[in-house]
Amino acid sequence: MNSPVRHLMQAGRLDRFYTDGEWTVPDGTDRIAVVCPSTEDTVCELTAGNERDVDRAVRATRRAFASWSVTSPQQRAALLDRVHALVLERAELFATALATEMGAPISYARGAHVPFAAEHIRVARDNLASYPFRTQRGTTAIVREPIGVCALITPWNWPIYQITAKVGPALAAGCTVVLKPSELSPLSALLFAEVMADAGVPAGVFNLVNGTGAAVGTSLSSHPQVDMVSITGSTRAGVLVAQAAAPTVKRVAQELGGKSPNVVLPDADLPRAIAPGVAAAFRNMGQSCSAPTRLIVPRGALKRVEELALAATQQMIVGDPFAEATTHGPLANRAQFDRVQQMIDAGIDEGATLITGGAGRPAGLSRGLYARPTIFSEVRTDMTIAQQEIFGPVLAILPYDTVEEAIAIANDTVYGLGAHVQGTDKALVRAVAARIQSGQVHLNYPAWDPQAPFGGYKQSGNGREYGIEGMEEYMEVKSILGFYD
Repeated sequence: MNSPVRHLMQAGRLDRFYTDGEWTVPDGTDRIAVVCPSTEDTVCELTAGNERDVDRAVRATRRAFASWSVTSPQQRAALLDRVHALVLERAELFATALATEMGAPISYARGAHVPFAAEHIRVARDNLASYPFRTQRGTTAIVREPIGVCALITPWNWPIYQITAKVGPALAAGCTVVLKPSELSPLSALLFAEVMADAGVPAGVFNLVNGTGAAVGTSLSSHPQVDMVSITGSTRAGVLVAQAAAPTVKRVAQELGGKSPNVVLPDADLPRAIAPGVAAAFRNMGQSCSAPTRLIVPRGALKRVEELALAATQQMIVGDPFAEATTHGPLANRAQFDRVQQMIDAGIDEGATLITGGAGRPAGLSRGLYARPTIFSEVRTDMTIAQQEIFGPVLAILPYDTVEEAIAIANDTVYGLGAHVQGTDKALVRAVAARIQSGQVHLNYPAWDPQAPFGGYKQSGNGREYGIEGMEEYMEVKSILGFYD
């Protein structure tokens, strides 16, 4: 279990930040405990940064921007190519780190977390190679230039995936970055910093400072030499970052919370619609901002839906993330475990019908932050479990009588990040998707597309990640009038 910890300790990384091309001794002295959620044991401690650590990293990043921003796309693509190769080469070390720091089943870390993270780097490299940084509109040149120094704040639930989703396009655009990973899952970030160093990133182009949101995140967001902040996290965290950034009028891109609907239309093939819907809601133990945790189904099919959902849940194996047979590990941290328990209690107290699961750990697991996969039925849209993001393995089934009502239920939330629609009538499926207020809609469980822009409506944030649009978030647009070829 401790192989990533042992590796980082032997390399002298646990008490270092990566700034200005070197592994540097932090100025901060506070300690952060890294807890393995499957055992609740502290596996190591890291040093937390302070305002002086942030300032040192930002100044290095500012110096590096002058040269990195004018490198050729080919030079930047070559670096990303080396990064991509090293992430794949070290995939097993990353997977073990994820199982240790946030409880991802080792099979899921190998099959999703790490390869998808590598894909973000590949996509950034490929998009960069063909991107038109200057276009002509009559006699005006439209030029896209790197925005500058970027602070990247990443979450604990998809640690390496979200790091590469930001670092790849930011570097491709010509920006320089300071990364603040979540203090709850920092091991994979340190491993990624090693990848960057070994790939030959120029000094100051990529920097890492560990620490809390209150200290490091706030210092980055308010720093006058940071031009942009990109944060993935809770809506509460996004608001705090925006407030800290406001006095310096910097760009803030936010990928925040969600309460995604999965609308099952009356003509849907239920066996094909329900089991994948349960799997999608419970992937990563429900700790995904876009997880479709509101299953909206025809009232006349409710009992059949309940049967299929229960059967799908019974196929899940919750347990030790290092066991090959495990499909679902623990929740990532104590605060999230407590939150899930509170929300399950709220569902029961408000009168939702408990189909399976409930409060407490699964049978046979007396230690670790394990939760029971839980399904509620006959949920009303005004219930707490239908409105608030739970971020755990809790699915709410909401019945409807008409398609119009289904659309209204889907949109009855302050969030708008992801959505799903199931049905056999393509015209109807597309028509319903067009009316859902969400940044991304999946029709009949398509394959993941790293080129599809991802981001939110309403309180799910602003800006987009992934694909061309994700790279353009890190650019400014300049018009040069009277530009003749």
